Amino acid sequence: MAPEWGVTNLFAVNPALAFTAVQKGAAVLVFTGVAAPLIGLLLRRVSGGWETMGGGPFAILREPSTKRPQGSAAKIDPAIQAAEVRQMLEAKSERRRRRGETPLDVETETERLLAAAERPRGREGIDAELRAEVRQLVLARNERRLRQGLEPLDVEEETERQLEDLIGSA
Repeated sequence: MAPEWGVTNLFAVNPALAFTAVQKGAAVLVFTGVAAPLIGLLLRRVSGGWETMGGGPFAILREPSTKRPQGSAAKIDPAIQAAEVRQMLEAKSERRRRRGETPLDVETETERLLAAAERPRGREGIDAELRAEVRQLVLARNERRLRQGLEPLDVEEETERQLEDLIGSA
């Protein structure tokens, strides 16, 4: 009598034994080539992907902005600035004293730092000596260009460009 192929006998044969080696290889290729990438894409869409890895209530997921704000810096009250400078210098002097080094003269150092902070910066801070030195460098560059058979640069324009580069990099 022939076996009855009902629901109970459907899994009577072990599937691992029923498939040939080629069929098993094809099943593995289909799974790794189609099913696994689809599952990965689905999980990425649902969970947010690598952007949320390591996240939590105390995680810092974004880098802080390193750009400086455009425009002029906020004005600082000179009295507050002087007090903060004096406080930092007193702490530095105390650390030096504890290490057995000579302590700083806080008043002199405070005056020196505050005077340096009030010096003009940017285009106004360029003194005639620096401008003359940059101009000499431009003249030397022009001499090299002439020896190479190249057209010389406009000295004043190139001096201004070099000074702008110097100011921008500070």
